[in-house]
Order: sequence, then structure tokens, then C-alpha cells
Amino acid sequence: MSDVAVLSNSQLNKRILSVIIFTFFCYLSVGLPLAVLPGFVKNQLGFSAFIAGLIISLQYFATLLSRPQSGILADRLGPKRVVMLGLICCGMSGVLTILAALMSHSPMLSLGLLALGRLFLGVGESFSSTGSTLWGMNVVGPLQTARVISWNGVATYLAMAIGAPLGVMLNNWFGMSGFAGLIALMGIGGYLLASSKPAVSVSVGERTPFHRVFSRVWLYGMALGFGTIGFGVIATFITLYFASRDWSGAALALSVFSLGFVMVRLGFGRYITRFGGLKVSLGSFLLECLGLIIIWQADSAMVVGFGAFLTGCGFSLIFPALGVEAVKQVQRQDQGAALGTYSAFLDLGLGLTGPVAGLFISHWGMQSVYLAAAMMVLGAMLMTLRLHLQRSRQSQ
Repeated sequence: MSDVAVLSNSQLNKRILSVIIFTFFCYLSVGLPLAVLPGFVKNQLGFSAFIAGLIISLQYFATLLSRPQSGILADRLGPKRVVMLGLICCGMSGVLTILAALMSHSPMLSLGLLALGRLFLGVGESFSSTGSTLWGMNVVGPLQTARVISWNGVATYLAMAIGAPLGVMLNNWFGMSGFAGLIALMGIGGYLLASSKPAVSVSVGERTPFHRVFSRVWLYGMALGFGTIGFGVIATFITLYFASRDWSGAALALSVFSLGFVMVRLGFGRYITRFGGLKVSLGSFLLECLGLIIIWQADSAMVVGFGAFLTGCGFSLIFPALGVEAVKQVQRQDQGAALGTYSAFLDLGLGLTGPVAGLFISHWGMQSVYLAAAMMVLGAMLMTLRLHLQRSRQSQ
């Protein structure tokens, strides 16, 4: 857009936030059930920790499978339509979760409804978040890509920080229908709000075949996926970890993680442009690994909270830092496909975390998953170091 270059920082942020609000609706819908569903599946329906983790992970697998398609559709149809479709899917997940709560006297039926709701939420997440990010990139221009991705992450984890304790609160007051009803209402309200906003033009030009887009961004995505596992084990198993140690405050640990995430994203997001995405990612992975090791060795809820805070601080800049580098690998008309493909690795990491960590817990205990996650984050750091060394050699 021709007037973007003369906009002030506050004006740019206002434009971005006008569409990133849909990411907030989406991830508030994701955060509300996180601290409640594992306990519901395990304690009320009577299934194992593995099944509880699998139910959480179903959402991530659905997001994984639909994420590349969400980017391709956003490139071709425009991000507004994709966002609207995603919000409807999020709302449907709330309706299905209400039905699952009403059918809790029939565990298998309730579990099936819950699983279907998680699938709808996964598709809603991919469409809403990818569409919102691309929408934001279009309203402020490609030079502000890092700013858009950063604000998208702030909306994501601010919503998660609010969602976890709010979901517990609503569950205590009204049962599962409380937070599920809010999810349904946000889906409807978000759809109506998005429909009232002007659409943006779709970039024209020859589309790069998907396999070539994939080949250019997969290594960035793989590092992101490994680095995401730290968040995955906190989000999925922190409630069960606290219960196994007879501690209280699991939802607070999720909020502290999100607090660290938002603080670093707001305070240090500009360092991506200043130092480059790969250098920022290396430091971030190191900090995330340290936080997970602290959780692994923790002997109190307070120490776990500190470890969760460090993990959130470390994880904060990984997605935008690597994402900026990944999007640079393609032309503008393929940015949606690149962003969707890159983001799919985040979903892959989260999707595998639940069942794999459940198996770790069965064999080596609850604490083992945090050591395993730290090792995976270390692997992500080594991948990023390889990319950085390749870039350095190419620039010589």
C-alpha cells in the first residue's frame, strides 16, 4: 500500500491489531480448555494419560494437516475469507464440547464428541491464525513482516495466558459448558466482526509449485517444530505434573509461561530486524532449554513456575525469528503458502508431543518429558546453527 511508508509506529500497530484480534479470539478458544480437558478425560471419563494427551494433540494434528491449505487458500481467495471460515470452525468446537459435557455419562460418546470438537478447533486455528497474519502483512506491507508476526504471537500467548485460568474458573462455576459456550460465542462474534472489515487485494503472479515452497522452508520449520516441544509439554502435561506432586497452581504456571513470552516479544521483538532471525533464534533456544531443565529438576511449584517463565521467554521469539527467514525464501505471491507450510511444523511438534510424552510418562515418570523436551530444543539449536553457518559461508 502506498501510504504505509509514511505511517507512524502507532498507526502501523493499529492497522495490524485491527486484524490480529482474530488471532486473539482463536487462541483464547485454544487456551480455555487446556487446563481442564486432560483432567476431564482422565478423571471423569476414566481414560489413561495417553488418551488425555492424544485428545489434546488431535487439535494440533488437524491444524498440521490444514495449515498448508490455509496458506494456499489465503493466497488465492484472500485472507479475510479464510479468517471467517476459521472462526466458524472455532465456534463449532465450542458447540461440540458442550455436547461432550452433556454426554459424560457415556464415556465413549463423550470422548468422540470431544475429539470431533478438537478437530474443528484445529482447522479453525490454522485458518484463523494463518489468515490473520497474512491479512496483517497485506495491510502494512512486506517490510513490516517481523512486526506482524510478532504482534500475532503477542495475541496468541496473551490469549493463552488469559485462557488457561479463565477456563478453570468457568469450569468451576458452570462446568465445561461455561468455557465451551464462550468459545461458541467468540466464533459467532468474530465472524460478524471480520465480515464487516474491508478485504485486501490478492497478490498476482505465477505461483511456485508447493513442493518447491516446501523445499525452501522445511529446515526452518523443522527447527521450529523441535523448539515447540517445550511449550507442548508445559501446555499439555503441567496440570498432571502438578497433580502427581500434590502441588496447586498449574494454571498459574501456564500463565507465567505466557507472561514471559509476551514480555520478551514486546520488549525484544525489534532485535530480529537488528541482529537477524537466525542469531536471535540461537539465543532463544538456549534460554528455552535452560527453563526446561529447571522444570525437570524442580522440587517446588515455585521453581517450576520460574522454569516455565524462562521457557516462555526463550520460546517467545523463535516463531517470528525463523518465520521472517523462511518467508524470505519465496516471492510475495507465495508468502501464504510458505507461512502455512512453516507453521505446520509447529503443529507437528505439538501434535507429536501429547502421545509421545504420554508414553514417556508411562515408562519413566512425569518428570522425564521435560528432560526429553530440553534435548529436542537442543537439537533445534543445532539445526539453526547449521543454517547460520550456511548463510555465513554464502555471504563470504
